[in-house]
Amino acid sequence: MIVFGIFLLICAALNPKLHVLAGIGVLAILIGLILAVLGTIGHAVGGRRHYY
Repeated sequence: MIVFGIFLLICAALNPKLHVLAGIGVLAILIGLILAVLGTIGHAVGGRRHYY
């Protein structure tokens, strides 16, 4: 999810008309980081202990 967010940010930077992608990209990165941290410390989220 983090890689997808970075991809969306790059697409938004290349095409300024698609500024909505920047917001979605930041949101995807934040959600990916939260899930990665929770998986690292051992908290299961949604029945999964690790998110790769």
